[in-house]
Amino acid sequence: MKKYGVNELRQMFLDFFESKGHLIMKSFSLVPQNDKSLLLINAGMAPLKPYFTGAEIPPCNRVATCQKCIRTGDIENVGKTARHGTFFEMLGNFSFGDYFKKESLAWSWEFLTEVVGLDPDRLYPSVYLEDDEAFDIWNKEIGIAPERIYRFGKEDNFWEHGAGPCGPCSEVYYDRGEQYGCGSPDCTVGCECDRYIEVWNNVFTQFENDGNGNYVTLEHKNIDTGMGLERLAVVVQEVDSIFDVDTICALREKVCGIAGKKYKEDADDDVSIRLITDHIRSATFMISDGIMPTNEGRGYVLRRLIRRAARHGRLLGIRGQFLATLSATVIEGSKDGYPELAEKKDFIFNVLTNEESQFNKTIDQGLLILADMEREMQEKGEKVLDGQQAFKLYDTYGFPVDLTKEILEEKGYAVDEDGFRREMEEQRERARKSREVTNYMGADATVYDGIDPSVTSEFDGYGTLALDSAISVMTTETDIVDSLMEGQKGTIIAEKTPFYGTMGGQQGDVGVIVSPDGEFRVEDTIHLRGGKIGHVGEMISGILKTGQTVTLKVDDKKRCDTEKNHSATHLLQKALKTVLGAHVEQKGSLVTPGRLRFDFAHFQAMTPEELEQTEKLVNQEIQANLPVETNVMTIEEAKKSGAMALFGEKYGEEVRVVTMGDFSKELCGGTHVKNTASISLFKIVSESGIAAGVRRIEALTGDGVLAYYKELEDKISSIAKALKTSSAEILDKIAHLQTEMKTLQSENESLKSKMAQESLGDVMDQVVEVKGVKVLASALNDVDMNGLRDLGDQLKEKLGEGVVVLASACGGKVSLMAMVTPEAMKKGAHAGNLIKAVAAVVGGGGGGRPNMAQAGGKDVSRIPQAIEAVVSVVEEQIK
Repeated sequence: MKKYGVNELRQMFLDFFESKGHLIMKSFSLVPQNDKSLLLINAGMAPLKPYFTGAEIPPCNRVATCQKCIRTGDIENVGKTARHGTFFEMLGNFSFGDYFKKESLAWSWEFLTEVVGLDPDRLYPSVYLEDDEAFDIWNKEIGIAPERIYRFGKEDNFWEHGAGPCGPCSEVYYDRGEQYGCGSPDCTVGCECDRYIEVWNNVFTQFENDGNGNYVTLEHKNIDTGMGLERLAVVVQEVDSIFDVDTICALREKVCGIAGKKYKEDADDDVSIRLITDHIRSATFMISDGIMPTNEGRGYVLRRLIRRAARHGRLLGIRGQFLATLSATVIEGSKDGYPELAEKKDFIFNVLTNEESQFNKTIDQGLLILADMEREMQEKGEKVLDGQQAFKLYDTYGFPVDLTKEILEEKGYAVDEDGFRREMEEQRERARKSREVTNYMGADATVYDGIDPSVTSEFDGYGTLALDSAISVMTTETDIVDSLMEGQKGTIIAEKTPFYGTMGGQQGDVGVIVSPDGEFRVEDTIHLRGGKIGHVGEMISGILKTGQTVTLKVDDKKRCDTEKNHSATHLLQKALKTVLGAHVEQKGSLVTPGRLRFDFAHFQAMTPEELEQTEKLVNQEIQANLPVETNVMTIEEAKKSGAMALFGEKYGEEVRVVTMGDFSKELCGGTHVKNTASISLFKIVSESGIAAGVRRIEALTGDGVLAYYKELEDKISSIAKALKTSSAEILDKIAHLQTEMKTLQSENESLKSKMAQESLGDVMDQVVEVKGVKVLASALNDVDMNGLRDLGDQLKEKLGEGVVVLASACGGKVSLMAMVTPEAMKKGAHAGNLIKAVAAVVGGGGGGRPNMAQAGGKDVSRIPQAIEAVVSVVEEQIK
């Protein structure tokens, strides 16, 4: 079986169901839309509820998605084991009154066995106890032997949540092998151990529950299936847990690299490594969907995740801020499936850095205060922190109650949560001075809602970048004001402006608004209701007042760069139609001074040859010095002239038509260069898929291209310098170094193995027999976990059958490893349970499979006692 990566599996699933007539829908936001029952999207079907209930008509009766999800119900267990996580991706195919059980089960089997390549003999279906239809499909149509199909009751194989649509389900389990089992001879499908893992769940929504246990068959039956992408990857990649699959493992190793730790060397460290790995994934995706850290709702979930990760970074010894660095690894690993992560990476990094910075400022002081409170409890002989004190930590020092609770629980204390909630409610009552208001659209009310509707703005920026005009309205972030002073942030609306407001993919202008009395820096230009254009920014100096005549100056360099990128998108669209075909339609764009992004309808990834042709064609038209002309005409005249319009876009009676020679003609309200030669150069830097049938190109123009090549040149020069060679000889040098490295690695491993053996010496005379089972337990020095495993394999071979336990003091910490042979396992020996008990002696923890386990500890001085404990633990295990 090929070990496909997470990104490959995601695409394979979507491609498979697209071939079965499904509409592939992009993952919905983690923020539920019009669904107050959920704080965050926690299942693949959650965003599709309106289609299941009939409240909305689905865009297609067959839909498939890969939905990002977050569940925080067992957040306290995240990190403690490798089973739990908060963020996951759910693969799902859905039928709204279309196909039903027969197709759903057959496609599940086809995808798992024929597309992914799982061994059919290791797959076991389960059905609801009374669902003979599903049983017969598995048995008679798909060909699964009846003894391999398991029937379970309502608790396991019937999906319902109170009144409403419900129905039986059929799960598919994969046998990972005995090494993941509990060792019990009764271990089978449904066991709580890690051997049989559920990879797919087919839910058959065929009944309506009236809430009183009465079921009526639905006229239109639905299919809702779910398969965890990370869990599927665990099976396909044959790894121990979700933390070992390719993309998450890369992130886990980044955590280890920053912390200077190794995974699976110390049990306590492993808890923190897993927790940080999981939480930074959740935080990155939540921020990309616009969730900000707050003290309530989903914002508090995000804040809690960030702060837990930051605290566990401290436990690992990480100094300084590190979450944004980890977030970059999350983005790199997931941007294939979620390109919006890369688009929003700077914003994500800023939010993480800001929150981590705020937390670092409060945690030290909070920890000192909490330590004082702990001492007081010790002196009084109390075990529960008073709710008032917990609230003081939260309210005065910004210390989350969950963090207080977590820290105290580690030391055997608790928090009076009821008392904390009472204090919190009293504070809310004191602070509740005004009710939350929303405007007529149901959106959050803004300061702009209070502006006189008769106020409008005139845009006059096509031919000029500076003009004088009177200020109509000024606002701070919360109020309409008559003036803005130095340091204040706000919005200025003028009667006339040369600033282009964000619209049609073109980013709003930046610049300054000045008068003899003051200067306002425009950081963004936006369109407001009623034809108003808002200049958003900050007063840099002096004061400006309403009614005052000011000079509005657009940043000409940034406007010029934006125009180059905008005009290039027009050339790009025509080039794509020429190279790929007339089916290409613009689906969105983003034009900024630094780059351009163009989304278009196309049904497969562009080949390198197609990308090269497209880029070449755009550059040809740039070099052709095409004049760029703009004409205003009626929409009908524009259509007759052959101008391209955006599908689904609403246009007024009069439109602007931008023409570039005989090559391109489009409807567009944005700003452009006067001649294509001004664009200078065009370079495609990426092409990717963002949804079914929609591709995205990102490109650079002008100085951006030169900077791109300069950066590449600098990187090559730096690499050559580091390798002590010339740029022309880099590849030869790398090949030489790789050969040299392999030789050195081989020699190093040999030396390590030899040193480990010398450290151990001849220990076969230390073998003892416990109830007919040979047990060898020995201690040695300065051997890492890899060395212990190698020695364990050698000793196990010498021993034949039995139990081997090795302990080593390495780097001031204890490493423990246990191995149990098959015959010893049959008699009850279990490596995971054994190592857990032995690790406790040295102040550590760990675990593992019945045949092999490892652990870490802190107290090197107690290694002899740990070795002594082995025989008694084995004695208890042997039947």
